[in-house]
Amino acid sequence: MDTNTTRFEVNDKVAWITLNRPEAMNSLNPELRWQLSEHLDEVERNDDIWLAIITGAGSRSFCAGADLKHRAIESQASNQQKRLWQEQARQTKHIAERWHFCKPLIAMVNGFALGGGLEIALACDIIIAADHAEFGLPEPRRGLIAGAAGVHRLPRQIDLKPAMGFLLTGRHMTAMRAYELGLINEVVEASALKSTVDSYVQDILRCAPLAIRATKACAMQGLDYPLAAAHEREYPEETLRRHSKDAQEGPLAFAEKRQPKWQGK
Repeated sequence: MDTNTTRFEVNDKVAWITLNRPEAMNSLNPELRWQLSEHLDEVERNDDIWLAIITGAGSRSFCAGADLKHRAIESQASNQQKRLWQEQARQTKHIAERWHFCKPLIAMVNGFALGGGLEIALACDIIIAADHAEFGLPEPRRGLIAGAAGVHRLPRQIDLKPAMGFLLTGRHMTAMRAYELGLINEVVEASALKSTVDSYVQDILRCAPLAIRATKACAMQGLDYPLAAAHEREYPEETLRRHSKDAQEGPLAFAEKRQPKWQGK
């Protein structure tokens, strides 16, 4: 499904979400934010989708953040257009605010991931980047802050001193530097980006979907608690997995020396 600012495709349990404003470096205007939110809603509610990949159109930019040119002209728009943007904003749930998104998200970073673009990537579970990609939160250089949780996620995903160095200067980091800091999983040549992501996708699909969701829930939600409390806590996703048909299928397939047939239930 193509929209004005995104492409959304589902193939073999995998959703591909493409930010499709290459003429504006896939920057975020109200319509793109809203359409991305709609696609993520579909990923969450559709049991036939087991994981999703987010990427940007073209080879120059994953997402360059907020469309500041759009912000500059907002005041000049018609009242009707302003009402439309307000309604879209009301319906939009930012990826950064989906604290317990149950399914795996992979960011396939094919260029600049700046500001809100990096915040989208930070909200994903796995980040694979082309070697020419650059990352940064330059908002203070525009009188802003990385308010879509970037100021909170970056210091949690890399060490504090490097995080503060980038947050307080607005500097960019190369893909290799991001890899060295543990921010991303792999750096590959641009020509190998898609195949590398596909290898992660295929490995995830070999796993039981409910086990994947339970693993993600336990790992991510457990970070909010001390170790013992995290271990002892009940997670609804794990309860669902434990009582599922797939929990029986895995050991049975192993005993019968065959590949498991996951149902997601």
